[in-house]
Amino acid sequence: MRNDTRKKFNHSLAKVAELNGVESAQVQFTVAPAPAQKMEEKIQASSEFLQKINIIPVDAQTGEAIGLSVNSTIAGRTDTSGNGERTPTDPTGLGADKYECKQTNFDVAIPYAKLDAWAPFADFHQRWTNAVAKAIALDRIMIGFNGTSAAATTDRSTNAKLQDVNIGWLQKIRTNAADRVMTTVTVGATGAYKNLDALVVDAVNELIDEVHQDDTDLVVICGRSLLADKNFPIVNDASDNTNVLAGQVLLSQKQIGGLPAARVPHFPDNALLITSFDNLSIYYQKDAKRRYIQEKPSKNRIEDYQSSNEAYVIEAYEKVALVEGITIE
Repeated sequence: MRNDTRKKFNHSLAKVAELNGVESAQVQFTVAPAPAQKMEEKIQASSEFLQKINIIPVDAQTGEAIGLSVNSTIAGRTDTSGNGERTPTDPTGLGADKYECKQTNFDVAIPYAKLDAWAPFADFHQRWTNAVAKAIALDRIMIGFNGTSAAATTDRSTNAKLQDVNIGWLQKIRTNAADRVMTTVTVGATGAYKNLDALVVDAVNELIDEVHQDDTDLVVICGRSLLADKNFPIVNDASDNTNVLAGQVLLSQKQIGGLPAARVPHFPDNALLITSFDNLSIYYQKDAKRRYIQEKPSKNRIEDYQSSNEAYVIEAYEKVALVEGITIE
């Protein structure tokens, strides 16, 4: 690390400590509410997808889903002239899903060479913070769509898509709403469905509750293999897709089964999820974010250790349809 870089690095350490009300950022500390919220905003700002779903702070590490969706009707009438009594209904379906925030470590190593490259810029600290925020955002998305378990010790070499970090949205649907999952589907001339449109229409009609079937915020979320650019041109402000960044949501110019099609990063191949973006949530436990920063000269880098207790939540299973194992002839 160059001397001018060290000055900026030391200034950043002092700034982190000051913002969190601690003497040193090089000893583990609980992140203060204000910087914790600011970091959450940076994480969301780095990903269009995370801006579309819910990122919610919760007090308890375990509990019941907050219930952000309207899942039933409430209009009715009761004759109260006799023994009849009006009975109110909770339309949110509170308690439909349970959550448990699992400690998730987001530990980042930044080589001295990269810090030296950032040193000439006035926004040195912001570049460091933004790099960490972007990495957290992309990992959250990957876990949400691929996570199947929460191992005591994770193994990135055998779980390249972070399958063992936490239980993601799709796994929660498989476990808690198996009747809303369709598997091993063939689409084509000899298949059960002649095209993807027919598949999506049937999935909505058969798997999603009637009260949600006509919701105008339903979308078909899928990956790049299913939503091939040659068949479904992508809507993009640029003349081509060269400026599309990881973490963004790419909307197709065409619909599938009358619903908007959205290509989302890290979504599994040959699968699709029908729901609304705001039916997907990430809960994180307030006052449970931990951090410490250390220099590692033996590795020519600095290390930024951060952890957060997080859970992936489906707000309303009544509003989901998951189709997996799609084969297109």
